[in-house]
Amino acid sequence: MVVIGGGHNGLTAAAYLARGGAKVVVLERRPFVGGACITEELWPGFRINTYAYLAGMLSGKVIEELDLAQFGYRTIPHDPEGFLPFPDGRSITLWADTARTQKEIARYSTRDADAYPRYLEYWADILRLLEPLLGGPPPSLQELAEQFRGPENEGLLRDLVLRSADDLLSEWFESEELKAALGFSACVGAFTSPRRPGTAYVLAHNSVTELGGRAGAWGFAVGGMGRTTDALARAAQRFGAEIRTGMGVRSLLIQGGRVTGVETEDGRRVEARAVASAVDVKRTLLELAPAGSVSDEVIRQLRSFKTHATTLKFNAALRRLPRFRAAPEVPGPHHQASIMIGPSLDHLDRAYRMAGTGRLSNPPFAEILFQSAADPTVAPPGHHTITCSVKYAPRELVGTSWSDYRDTAAELVLTTLEEYAPDVRELVEHWQVVTPEDLETTLGMTGGSCFHGDLTPDQMFSLRPFPGASGYRLPVAGLYLCGSSAHPGGGVTGVPGRNAAQVILADLREGVGRAAP
Repeated sequence: MVVIGGGHNGLTAAAYLARGGAKVVVLERRPFVGGACITEELWPGFRINTYAYLAGMLSGKVIEELDLAQFGYRTIPHDPEGFLPFPDGRSITLWADTARTQKEIARYSTRDADAYPRYLEYWADILRLLEPLLGGPPPSLQELAEQFRGPENEGLLRDLVLRSADDLLSEWFESEELKAALGFSACVGAFTSPRRPGTAYVLAHNSVTELGGRAGAWGFAVGGMGRTTDALARAAQRFGAEIRTGMGVRSLLIQGGRVTGVETEDGRRVEARAVASAVDVKRTLLELAPAGSVSDEVIRQLRSFKTHATTLKFNAALRRLPRFRAAPEVPGPHHQASIMIGPSLDHLDRAYRMAGTGRLSNPPFAEILFQSAADPTVAPPGHHTITCSVKYAPRELVGTSWSDYRDTAAELVLTTLEEYAPDVRELVEHWQVVTPEDLETTLGMTGGSCFHGDLTPDQMFSLRPFPGASGYRLPVAGLYLCGSSAHPGGGVTGVPGRNAAQVILADLREGVGRAAP
């Protein structure tokens, strides 16, 4: 069988399929595998996470079952976990140690410091119910409700699906500083304001992580995110999968309502009894499938599936680590944390509204990582890397284009960072800006959506990508979806690839027969 796309989900699917006895070939358009999960030496000695930049969501089952540690997959958990500086020189640091974080919070509110452990227990209750649903096949809405049965759990479901992140956090805390620090992840992967209903779910989705045995932890993949997909590729090849790079797919071959293979961009035909697509669902069915392959109703649902751009990346090589006004120590523990530039939920809401008018938010809000501070293998001795993930970057700009605006975007990011770390500009040796347009043209992500579709409750579980197509089978016999448009959505989880492979193998055993490329 054929897997279209050699990103992390495509490689995961290929590994499980090959392990299950299928003959598998992965076709990747670019000269190397990895998709958005790559690390590139953009400048001599500097290994940059060009797109995806954080480890923590990769399924523990995938890591264990494919024995990724054998192939070099290692991680470094963040501690501190988060650092939020404010323009006036104050800051708040979130540590792995709850008591230590409480001391930080108490500088802003003793009441909030007391509430913080209960808040963590509250999320532990939600994630205990939610994690099996995100790790397994997509539940129906009825099954979702059943999982949250009972008065207490129904309240958790209400919070999860119907409330905004702002409303939820305001029920727990009074400090705007703490709400900003905790609410930051409610805006990752969804083009929406933290004040809009449903963003409490986004907050939960981005909390289902584990690193170093610590639930809720994020961190770095040692050597860069590309080591993740390197390990997945080697695992797939160990089980017998073939990987062909520099071979993009032009179209699906469909006869009599059944997929029979693919045609590559250079005109070759690769026959297969089944095809799994790791590219997004819109590109799969609206671009790769011949006209007339799916019904008008499916096309209508595809066009209503939201694939908003959300992210611009600023990557750079630095002479040394910058000195933050709120934490002058260099190097300091905060350099190993996820650094949040976004001093309030008001700031995030304004950024969203500005992006809705076709402008990059000014000032932007961003997540900043210095991987080299924790992992010196990614930069020359004494030098450092910085990656800034700027949220709320629209796919289309009003009055200009991303190619014309690229330098202005870099200037805007640096000007914003200077407010918190005044020496950062003079430390930059090289820089790169990755725009939503780049995500679409280089990686094939429709609309520049890095998660292959917004992570909002109306596009999750049995609704992802649309009702009737949530179980990894697409409405063409023998065609499957194994990328982030499928349940449980985006992030470097490997779960869509693993789950899709299980469905495909079951279908093969029940009569499709052994797949052959």
